[in-house]
Amino acid sequence: MKLRLSQAQDPELNLTSLIDVVFLLLIFFMISTTFERQAALKIDLPEASAEAQPQDNPERLEIVIDPEGRIYLNDSQLVDSSPATLRTALEQVVGENRELPVVIRADAQTPHHFVVTVMDVTGRLGFTRLSIATQRIDGE
Repeated sequence: MKLRLSQAQDPELNLTSLIDVVFLLLIFFMISTTFERQAALKIDLPEASAEAQPQDNPERLEIVIDPEGRIYLNDSQLVDSSPATLRTALEQVVGENRELPVVIRADAQTPHHFVVTVMDVTGRLGFTRLSIATQRIDGE
């Protein structure tokens, strides 16, 4: 009696379970990871306190915005409030030094877009030390 030899079959590997496990791990790591959104312009949020903070660097840029939107750079009024004018004035005052701290002093009634314009221009020029001046509220 002649027995037929069975043909060798390649073992079949089912990848469905492996793919499911990999997708579950991927979802787990995506959910458990903390995402940090970093802006192009770093801002030091102001703290209002009763104590005066010591000045480490007395040399700084001070940008004042009045209620009508007029911009003053180190007590000198700019010709207009356009971003191009502010950019030119900042470049003339600081040259290549972008390490100077910038303090924005805006009146409480100043339209929001003037403050945003100042922050945008300073950020595009490469200033990283930006703060917004506040007043201390009595009784708190």
